[in-house]
Amino acid sequence: MRFDATDELCVNTIRTLAMDMVEQARSGHPGMPMGAAAMAYVLWTRVLKHNPADPTWPDRDRFVLSAGHGCALLYSLLHLTGYDLPLRELQRFRQWGSRTPGHSERGVTPGVEVTTGPLGQGFANGVGMAIAERMLAARFNCPGHTLVDHYTYGIVSDGDLMEGVASEAASLAGHLRLGRLICLYDDNRVTIEGSTALAFTEDVEMRFRSYGWAVQRVDGNDLQAVEAALQTARSAGEQPSLIIARTHIAYGSPNKQDSSDAHGAALGEEEVRLTKLALGWPADAKFLVPEQALERFRRVRERGAATQSAWQAHWEVYAHSYPQLALEWQRVMQGSLPEGWESVLPTFEPSVAMATREASGKAIHALATHITELVGGSADLASSNNTYMAGMGDFGAANPAGRNLRFGVREHAMGAILNGMAAHGGLRPYGGTFLVFSDYMRPSIRLAALMKLPVIYVFTHDSVGLGEDGPTHQPVEHLAALRAMPELTVIRPADANETVKAWELCLKHTAGPVALVLSRQKLPVIDRTALASPDGLNQGAYVLAEASAPAPALILIATGSEVTLALEARQRLEQQGVPTRVVSMPSWELFEEQTREYRDAVLPDAVQARLVIEAGASLGWCRYAGPGGDVLGIEHFGASAPGNVVLDKYGFNVDSVVARAIDLLGADAAAPKPSGAQSGS
Repeated sequence: MRFDATDELCVNTIRTLAMDMVEQARSGHPGMPMGAAAMAYVLWTRVLKHNPADPTWPDRDRFVLSAGHGCALLYSLLHLTGYDLPLRELQRFRQWGSRTPGHSERGVTPGVEVTTGPLGQGFANGVGMAIAERMLAARFNCPGHTLVDHYTYGIVSDGDLMEGVASEAASLAGHLRLGRLICLYDDNRVTIEGSTALAFTEDVEMRFRSYGWAVQRVDGNDLQAVEAALQTARSAGEQPSLIIARTHIAYGSPNKQDSSDAHGAALGEEEVRLTKLALGWPADAKFLVPEQALERFRRVRERGAATQSAWQAHWEVYAHSYPQLALEWQRVMQGSLPEGWESVLPTFEPSVAMATREASGKAIHALATHITELVGGSADLASSNNTYMAGMGDFGAANPAGRNLRFGVREHAMGAILNGMAAHGGLRPYGGTFLVFSDYMRPSIRLAALMKLPVIYVFTHDSVGLGEDGPTHQPVEHLAALRAMPELTVIRPADANETVKAWELCLKHTAGPVALVLSRQKLPVIDRTALASPDGLNQGAYVLAEASAPAPALILIATGSEVTLALEARQRLEQQGVPTRVVSMPSWELFEEQTREYRDAVLPDAVQARLVIEAGASLGWCRYAGPGGDVLGIEHFGASAPGNVVLDKYGFNVDSVVARAIDLLGADAAAPKPSGAQSGS
């Protein structure tokens, strides 16, 4: 069906709604929605498979507006095509409590797949969604029964393609031959500072061709050409597609078209009037949706309902033919776990010493056979992170059923791709790297937290204890930085059994991401017959070893590899007549979720002498050390030497801990014990 005057009316409806949203808010980005309206209209009304009545239909095409600043475009499309986004929400653009925030947010606006705005992130999310589609298709599609059959589309900007995360992700997408990934590049050649010629003169087409992408060029305002390009991209085989669409920012504005003035500010009342006149629109009409245009847009809802109904009918046949696969499909798409999965988790005896990264690897291996949606990999560090699932194959064009992802040295893209996979649904993704390189992927971690996506991070080599690689690889400030992030749960387990409990919690926790922080060096497996169960990890902090007296005089609080040190110091202190409690505190976030009664029981106000022991920055620990406490931490970078030497030189030894503890208790604690004083336990 060819395009007609009503289609042009529809495109201008998108443009004018975007102008009005930004103008009413006196804030926003009108230029991109005006320039990209035509190609977005074609995609959303002629190509995209979606049902506005059911934004979570599993086999819908995924759409990512990577240029999230242009969210007025997306909100217009969502409203016009019949999603649950009434016009009054467009009129409340960027206002408190509205469903139309200043950058599109998952979970706030129906139909928004991922939170975007930080440029490049959405592009990489799309790569993750395309990976998820390929994995699920390989697992669930059967001869004569195609259950998973959708594409991932994105609209990306000049700014997106300048960001390094997009380059990382594009390179991997080409390598993996993700042919169901199609990106429309809004080539308007304008950024906030002016023309892209100021800083971006590369040949984008050749760059993407070198990545292995199929590339086309079109006039972004030619509706017929855009549709043809999209159809060509859909038949590009195993090549992801980039459609370079030449557009004009603030299209139709007599004074601001092709100007950076239209990028991030309202056009102004008079310019809005002039633009509407230039587009053949009533100059003073605000938030006008012509009935003829609305009727054309709402056909999408009818087609979407019919398409989903046909899929549902096919699903019923599939469920009859493959009942076990159908049950598994329902389970993974609901995000529930298989019955009895906890029983496969290993336990470890205190006779061995084991790095927590190794214990994590054993937990992953055990879980992989039972939780088939568990997929993941590492940024070229699988053997160091212990993230590889033996026998599960490597995901790739030749083996889409493989569950191990080879991200290459691309930490930032790995983080954003994991977000896309989690947002897609049906998978539980994890990714590993050294803790120090969490810096490289922090923007993606932040967005996972903002979206409350259940992504799991495996961060190994967690302290200066990693040793000879030196300060470039020894994390110091990273735990504090991760703990500062809202909605991210950080867990630093003390031994192998706490690590297994951490994995159990990770898989049960679906309300946000979890960062596992694990040691390179071997740690003793704590004897739980004499001390508390590792189940205490679920509370974030717990009394691992109680003082010999009814009330402790001192509390040692530690995490990770330093818990063993705290236990050794406790033994010495008890021998000196100091009743000492040891608290293992693997997670601040989990501890803060507990009742006040529980927290006060673990860290009673009556015990002011508290010493925190952690081989990292002390920032933030004052809340648990309290006004009478102290922190043994590291306030400087590390050094290249064997790990045990570095830790010893920085005071992480029994003598230093005992001395700091005695200082906290004052002169009386240092006095010789009276005859008959109780010894340590």
